[in-house]
Amino acid sequence: MATPGTAPATAPTESLSPSLNHPHIQRALRSTKRLIACYVALSVGTLAAVVVLRDHHDIVTGAVWVRASIVVAASLLMASFAARTARGHSRSYLRLRLSSAAMAVAIAVIVALPGTFPAWLKVEQAACGVLLLGVVLAVNGKQMRSAFATPRA
Repeated sequence: MATPGTAPATAPTESLSPSLNHPHIQRALRSTKRLIACYVALSVGTLAAVVVLRDHHDIVTGAVWVRASIVVAASLLMASFAARTARGHSRSYLRLRLSSAAMAVAIAVIVALPGTFPAWLKVEQAACGVLLLGVVLAVNGKQMRSAFATPRA
């Protein structure tokens, strides 16, 4: 409800281009934001576990600290990119596409390399990878790409 002297609140999609208001695009954006929210929650939870278990040097190594911190930062950036993408920012859409794909590849490498990280972190990273694979598929779909396509001169 608007107070006197202020503009009434508008629905978040009113300013979007018609292609972004399409139900398939809105569904893909909602799915993307949910997947990334799960990725953020899992990443923050993992960093919290690392803090709690910091005195167990056999399961929390220096590499685990670095990786957990990087993943939290990347997940928060992706959440920002997803929010801005949902508001129609094409640069954020590109950043979301690139960062989700890059992190998915990095996770695949971490899970595949023997001996680099403890098994529990590899399991957590595999779960993050599954979430990010969903993001990659959602943001790289034909309709989503066409919704954010820049007109050619």
